[in-house]
Amino acid sequence: MTRVPLKLKGKFYRTAIRPAMPYGAGCWPTKRQHVQQISVAEMSMLRWICDHTRRDRVRNEDIRGRLGVAPIEEKLIQHRLRWFGHVQQKAPEAPVRSGTLRRDSNVKRGIGRPKLT
Repeated sequence: MTRVPLKLKGKFYRTAIRPAMPYGAGCWPTKRQHVQQISVAEMSMLRWICDHTRRDRVRNEDIRGRLGVAPIEEKLIQHRLRWFGHVQQKAPEAPVRSGTLRRDSNVKRGIGRPKLT
């Protein structure tokens, strides 16, 4: 049986799986808990790819080095900065630029959760 090299597995992870994880992260109000949950999920996937468990006591940096994958926290920061750059290109009077989305105060909203259909 042929073994797939770890670098190739890392490349597949970077191109197919990782882009889906922080999708829309540029405009998320991310908290430390969210970043930690995403990084824990990422490390469990990377450990599974390398065929290591937590009991093997292999450092996260070693696993990332074998696969050639950067920490997802850095990618989240890049997404946020990219979003910030797009926002800065908008006109100064744009709602997204001023940070406020106007909602009419005289509109009555219904009671309860919005209908799905």
